[in-house]
Amino acid sequence: MRTTSGPGIEFLEYLTPRDGRPRPADIHANDIVHWQTMIVTDDVDLVAKKLRDAHVRFVSPGVVAMPRTKAGFSKAALVSDPDGHDVLLIQK
Repeated sequence: MRTTSGPGIEFLEYLTPRDGRPRPADIHANDIVHWQTMIVTDDVDLVAKKLRDAHVRFVSPGVVAMPRTKAGFSKAALVSDPDGHDVLLIQK
């Protein structure tokens, strides 16, 4: 996916990985191996509701308010896709 400017996102699906190790089951967001994709939305509450309705696994307890001066955004939610990839949804 690509917008008119800026970086794009390429979605890959590896049906049979040839090497590598599985993601540890006990990984946390503050571990060095943690990786997340950040997506900016105008309404993180609405997106979070749709994701909850779709039974997406939340890593965060829900939408979390953040001090914009410290984090650079006002609200966020961290979710995981079915393969365990984390996605940070933020609202500026």
